[in-house]
Amino acid sequence: QVQLVESGGGLVQAGGSLRLSCAASGRAFGDYNMGWFRQAPGKEREFVSVINRSGGNTAYADSVKGRFTISRDNAENTAYLQMNSLKPEDTAVYYCAATSFAMRRAASEYDYWGQGTQVTVSS
Repeated sequence: QVQLVESGGGLVQAGGSLRLSCAASGRAFGDYNMGWFRQAPGKEREFVSVINRSGGNTAYADSVKGRFTISRDNAENTAYLQMNSLKPEDTAVYYCAATSFAMRRAASEYDYWGQGTQVTVSS
């Protein structure tokens, strides 16, 4: 099993930046592709970004492409989501998740989830 804990959320003005972290413990972090998802009130959980085991391949939702950057440090068992040029529509609870399958955008393909961290962007 893998335990995931997100941190780094908060309140920021539009145009600002935040860096989310996802600390993993348990089974080897490097065995998993890591994804970030978000869920706004009244909406379904949506894919944000994914990074492969080595960190050499990434993918993004169109809504965040060019503004968000996913990365990972396998020595530190941590994944990151750098969020720049934040918009009010980025407001959501952000979750990190781990999958032992190939890089996926569907939440149902992920085996382990963190508890989430709130990101609020004011206009």
